[in-house]
Amino acid sequence: MPNRKTIKFRDYLVPLVLSGEKNSTWRLFDDKDFKEGDKVDFINKDTLKKFGEAVIISIQEKKLKDLIDSDFDGHEKYESEEKMYEDFRRYYGDRVTPEVIVKIIKFKLIS
Repeated sequence: MPNRKTIKFRDYLVPLVLSGEKNSTWRLFDDKDFKEGDKVDFINKDTLKKFGEAVIISIQEKKLKDLIDSDFDGHEKYESEEKMYEDFRRYYGDRVTPEVIVKIIKFKLIS
């Protein structure tokens, strides 16, 4: 059986995912080639322990600069665009620009 794809979340996001409040995640430079219908394991990035499984129900791609309010549904909000870029640069480095494609991944927990 092939290795299942994983998505890691910071510790503080785990309860939001488990409660259903967070049902969307954004990924830049998607090296895992996420697709609709993929079953994925959710991993706590801080403990490296699995905390759930989900199925990807939709994927949308757009440039960071083209995000609109509804793209934030089910995703944590940022206090400003500047803070959002700061946050992404912490994960992905200086290659984050307004032109970068963000993959908006909507998911449904299955366990």
